[in-house]
Amino acid sequence: MTGTLKGKTLFVTGASRGIGLAIALRAARDGANIAIAAKTDTPHPKLEGTIHTAAAEIEAAGGRALPLVVDVREEESVASAIAKTAETFGGIDIVVNNASAISLSPTPQTEMKRFDLMHQINTRGTYMVSKYAIPHLAKAENPHIVMLSPPLDMQEKWFAPHLAYTMAKFGMSMCVLGLAGELRRQGIAVNALWPRTTIATAAVNNLLGGEALMQASRTPQIMADAAHALFLMPSREVTGRFLIDDSFLAEQGVTDFTQYRVTPGIPLAPDFFVPDANVPPPNALA
Repeated sequence: MTGTLKGKTLFVTGASRGIGLAIALRAARDGANIAIAAKTDTPHPKLEGTIHTAAAEIEAAGGRALPLVVDVREEESVASAIAKTAETFGGIDIVVNNASAISLSPTPQTEMKRFDLMHQINTRGTYMVSKYAIPHLAKAENPHIVMLSPPLDMQEKWFAPHLAYTMAKFGMSMCVLGLAGELRRQGIAVNALWPRTTIATAAVNNLLGGEALMQASRTPQIMADAAHALFLMPSREVTGRFLIDDSFLAEQGVTDFTQYRVTPGIPLAPDFFVPDANVPPPNALA
């Protein structure tokens, strides 16, 4: 797919590390403007990256960076960050709702403060960031909103093991379904993007499976390339879709998925929420 995001402005939540940073860096290589909306202002003992280290990487890659301390749970924090981004870069073209909290605990072991945190960040944060960005996106030439959230595959097996987390992630996807219809006439595309396999991020390393699962994962670059391809598409022609990373890249002509493996030869670990009927592209998992 040809095209560039040069001069486009992206507002990316959770962009200080992981998938959010990878998406930002891919756009930065085109010369895009990136608002880094994240909480980490000073180094964290267990997590790499701050909004300032992300800004340095983005500028080194060829983009313009605006590091912003943003708590997506706080309305004033979100509203002021969106306004500052539009003021600094002259508008907003793309919103990436990547910020997310996870706790894979059954109901009796899920503290209500953890339930509230996941819903405030995942569902409410996604809704609120999108809400405040809409007036700016409506003025953009090719506006996109993307949620890093799964297809709405309403099966018991996704809910029973970790009900609170699934509800919070599916809440993000419900925002896709609703906003795609609400904003279609304005030409604002709203889509979801989700990985078929686990992605080598701090969440996987620290919370899910440690080094063994990291080795069985793909790199964040597969999500960055899929998001980049999506942002280049005409917003009036692609909206309301729940995209799986490798299937969408295969639609764009990608055939070599080995480039995204952390460790070639190790079987890839499947991610949550991928529908059984969603068949991977030929040789994608080989």
